[in-house]
Amino acid sequence: MKVRLNKFIAECGITSRRKAENFILEGRVAVNGVTITQLSYLVDPDKDIVTLDGEKLKAEKKVYFLLNKPKGYITTTSDEKNRKKVTDLIKTNYKIFPVGRLDYDTTGVLILTNDGEFANFLTHPSNQIPREYNVLLNRDLEMKDKEKLLKGITLDKRKSKFEEINFIKKGNFKRISVVTVEGRNRFVKRMFEVLGYRVESLERIRFGPFTIKNLPEGYYRKLSYTEIQEVYKTYGK
Repeated sequence: MKVRLNKFIAECGITSRRKAENFILEGRVAVNGVTITQLSYLVDPDKDIVTLDGEKLKAEKKVYFLLNKPKGYITTTSDEKNRKKVTDLIKTNYKIFPVGRLDYDTTGVLILTNDGEFANFLTHPSNQIPREYNVLLNRDLEMKDKEKLLKGITLDKRKSKFEEINFIKKGNFKRISVVTVEGRNRFVKRMFEVLGYRVESLERIRFGPFTIKNLPEGYYRKLSYTEIQEVYKTYGK
């Protein structure tokens, strides 16, 4: 059965389907020795030999991990500064990558996988998969600013908002939880910065159905195929 070239690359666990398209357009992908730059090109995984930068690609078993990311780790698979990476925390023979990003000092839910298709599904804006964060601010959140953040403020030249804002403890207006469907870089921190607040600490406690409940910081667990299929059923259009 033939599949689109970018889908095949994503299924090899190299990257997401969107980034695979960039590889194709950049002329880095060849099929049976011929460079292909057509995004609609179809390949037969059982017969065709697909290479990226000269290296043969092969579809592999898909694996999924849920990590409670600790501080002091970067969400990348390589680093020229030799800093600690989230992939260092997970013991696997598969080449996995983090889905989306969490800052160096941000903790909490992080999915790692070799399934580019699933990574793309989780992060694509159209699927509006919720992320929930616990936030500690440098000062009390004023009610007028809470309303602004729920109604929408301008960030990156477009209207941006939180879906929910709740105070975690009664009488404490520095510690709050926010829910957003946004995956933009440093979104939560930058939203508060626009209104003059500084985020002292940030923890993602939920991404879609996945939470860090009963998972200590720095620990991880494997996700089952049933859990992955539930994500498609719940958030698929």
